[in-house]
Amino acid sequence: MSLLAVRDLTKAYGPHRVVDVAAFGLEAGAQVALRGESGSGKTTFLHLLAGILAPDAGRIELAGRDLASLGEAGRDRLRAETIGYIFQTFNLLQGHTVLENVELGMAFGRGVDRAHATALLRRVGLGDKLAHFPRQLSTGQQQRVAVARALANRPKLVLADEPTGNLDARNSREALALIREVCREEGAALLLVSHDEGVLSQFEGVTDFTQLNRVERPAAS
Repeated sequence: MSLLAVRDLTKAYGPHRVVDVAAFGLEAGAQVALRGESGSGKTTFLHLLAGILAPDAGRIELAGRDLASLGEAGRDRLRAETIGYIFQTFNLLQGHTVLENVELGMAFGRGVDRAHATALLRRVGLGDKLAHFPRQLSTGQQQRVAVARALANRPKLVLADEPTGNLDARNSREALALIREVCREEGAALLLVSHDEGVLSQFEGVTDFTQLNRVERPAAS
């Protein structure tokens, strides 16, 4: 069953076209990685899929709805109800506890469910850190909070932008395994972008974004 279908998607900043994707799709429950170097447009592509950015043209059909045709409020609502996002820099709120960070993610979706938030944090190994603040956690533990927050609203799709980029090799392997396992348990599809071949090698399905994206990049000097 198709969860995500992209057609003729474009985004430019001034005269510079950043994204130009003719077609891309993702099945429900699938786990796919996009290979892309810095500056290839992959983060912009994810932001378009998440409804954080509006495209200049094209269609993004997510769970049967055309995201690209919605206004800002409609995109925000669909994103909150359907998409979980794991940022490279985690984007945790430093003035809030671990539990509050996950609950705040819920507030924009179906509503706060403290029992579910607590269960997710226990699932990612942070059951004893609920009242801690992000600054009191290791980098790997902060990543686990970000994973729990992304899954808090039971999304159909999780987007992960270089989610292991700030982790060492051991924590990177553990975080990736956790992300994939929790997505499977929750029934969420996963689209992950990375330039790390160690991360990409863990996926059966890997798409090279520089081939998917029709934007011509300047030749190396």
